[in-house]
Amino acid sequence: MKGLKYQLKSIRRDKMCILTFLLPVIVGIAINLLSGVSFQSMGETAFGVLENNISADTVEWLQSNGTVTQYETLDELREAVNNPSTQMIGVLQTGNAIQTFLSGDELEVNRRIADTLPQIYENRIEQLSLDKTIIPVKTDNNEGLKSLLIVLALVTAMFMGCTFNAMNIISEKEDGIEFINQVLPTTTKSYVVQKMLLGFIGGSVSTIVTAFICLRIEAVQILPFLLIVLFSAYISALIGLFIGYFSNGLMVGIVYIKIVMILFLAPPIFFYLTVPDNSIIFILSYLIPSSATFEGIMNLANGSTTIAFKDIFVLVVHCIFWFLTYLLISERQKNRYN
Repeated sequence: MKGLKYQLKSIRRDKMCILTFLLPVIVGIAINLLSGVSFQSMGETAFGVLENNISADTVEWLQSNGTVTQYETLDELREAVNNPSTQMIGVLQTGNAIQTFLSGDELEVNRRIADTLPQIYENRIEQLSLDKTIIPVKTDNNEGLKSLLIVLALVTAMFMGCTFNAMNIISEKEDGIEFINQVLPTTTKSYVVQKMLLGFIGGSVSTIVTAFICLRIEAVQILPFLLIVLFSAYISALIGLFIGYFSNGLMVGIVYIKIVMILFLAPPIFFYLTVPDNSIIFILSYLIPSSATFEGIMNLANGSTTIAFKDIFVLVVHCIFWFLTYLLISERQKNRYN
């Protein structure tokens, strides 16, 4: 109990631990405020035209394909197109034809649009003998982005235990307390439990509070969600022990934490967005524990409760493997000092 009280005192001194706990909660509140924000307009193509150079019909045609901004002079138009913060396509009209110009730093999709726009405009009156199917746009078109941001916030909250445990062990090394721990009559398992407990509780509470703010969970999803949170927070806290064990100083520990955090967040997003879920690469991505966490929460957010139990099984395997690995390393170190 004295060891736990000492760790609680160290939390008040460590601003990084407090920030790691509160940041996902703040992000969750911000994401929850996005319910009335539409991201559809962010993906619209922007056109810039001269006020006295273009006809009203052409402006109307451009508005059917994006947003149109009119400028009084050519210099103002070129300045707007060359602005690095915009992806605007400049449009000039000569008779019944139009020409486009760019600044040169646009996305590839905008370059393609600018290249093909004059030809499309020239053939705009021709009727193509194609069957047209109108698919209504859903009014809530930002749910996919919100789900992704919510899962990122939850995975970040689970990382709190890793940060706290790593910084706690590193601070004990710098204060010389590590040498005292090595001679105390404490078993390796008791030491691991004591060091992991607060990080595990903190990561779990931070994740649950964040989920309560920004995620709607049905009654049937509560159990799998709690299992994913508990196992993921456990793995995160355990990784913090590894970082603390292999770090020789504060700066080295911070570097390790940043590297692990990137591995926690970047690969799951990359695999989720780019790799088919039936490919070998996607299966191999489960070698990273956070991939199972990310996929499990995404499955729950999408209503796939049954599939989420597969991710829970992967997390259980990771828990057992990394716990046994840390016990083996700790026992070897303790035998070396004895």
